[in-house]
Amino acid sequence: MYAYIKGEVAEIDDSSIVIDNNGIGYNITVPGSVTDSGMNIGDEVKIYTHFAVREDAMQLYGFISKDDLFMFRLLLGVNGIGPKAACAILSGLSADDLRFAVLSDDAASIARAPGVGKKTAQKIILELKDKVDLGDAFELKAAHNEKRAAKEEANSAETEAVMALTALGYPNAQALKAVKSASKKQGESSSVEDLLKAALKELF
Repeated sequence: MYAYIKGEVAEIDDSSIVIDNNGIGYNITVPGSVTDSGMNIGDEVKIYTHFAVREDAMQLYGFISKDDLFMFRLLLGVNGIGPKAACAILSGLSADDLRFAVLSDDAASIARAPGVGKKTAQKIILELKDKVDLGDAFELKAAHNEKRAAKEEANSAETEAVMALTALGYPNAQALKAVKSASKKQGESSSVEDLLKAALKELF
């Protein structure tokens, strides 16, 4: 029903977030990897979603990447694994880690998730082994590492730009807002100098 929801983070809880999209607040259940990602209230985010319907409830589950959503849906295809259990597994294991756990018969890592015992973990491995490819696992892992490194570099540039603005006398909150706005327009590959110039334009 919903491929993704894009909007501003209005609330953050241990297991859920609320995304404000054009005045509508979407309550989305998320794994710990989402709430622990450095997300803050007021951030503009894009969350890939799965709409789960039961007789007694309807609930949105959300993930930062399409790959996490893909692995979540693979888990739902395992007999006896519902959305809550799948979400719990992806709270403790990234999509990459889950793939390698399945390929290496590492039931112990999967069984660390709350409510997932060793037998259930072994069932997950048995049912997903033919659906996970080793070559794809390595390619996706490399791509994710590259993206993570680029994001860390971008975060470092943002931090330096904010520090430069505060050194010029701008309040922390104002400097951070200007740099975040500039970063969205400039892109993750922007240098500190480019970010600083764009942020100064935001302030005038």
